[in-house]
Amino acid sequence: MEQMLRVGVITSTHGVRGEVKVFPTTDDRMRFKKLKEVILDTGKERKPMEVEHVKFFKNMVILKFKGFDTINDIEIYKGKDLLVTRENAVELGPDENFIVDLIGLSVVTDEGEELGTLKDVMQTGANDVYVVERKDGKEILLPAIKQCILDVDLEAEKITVHVMEGLLDL
Repeated sequence: MEQMLRVGVITSTHGVRGEVKVFPTTDDRMRFKKLKEVILDTGKERKPMEVEHVKFFKNMVILKFKGFDTINDIEIYKGKDLLVTRENAVELGPDENFIVDLIGLSVVTDEGEELGTLKDVMQTGANDVYVVERKDGKEILLPAIKQCILDVDLEAEKITVHVMEGLLDL
């Protein structure tokens, strides 16, 4: 299980005082208000970064890190991921999972038929959609609703689903 979770990606600098624009990859961008520290993944190393202040602009988060006071200090990190440890991640509610924990799980029907492997989760707004890759390379899209996703067992690395009528019709 991945111990680091991505919460955002630095897209660009913001002004000349060391602030950066971050595209949030978390469901709730307001969670950045509570973050005291993030881990910057430079590709070569992971650097702890202390969050000095947070602002919001449209769909972006503007972050200022302590000790990074000019555009030159921070611009080399454009395109880099911001991570948090699981301990600093948001608490999940019942029947909630981190997407990173779901990718790669085996998907089986309630009748015991193996459908394939969870390849991706599309976040559509109304409900998530699970992208399941079949052995023949084709994909099945399953809505992440209680009537369809019956059980997620992370320990067994298996998702049990009920295939609703019409979902397998091509």
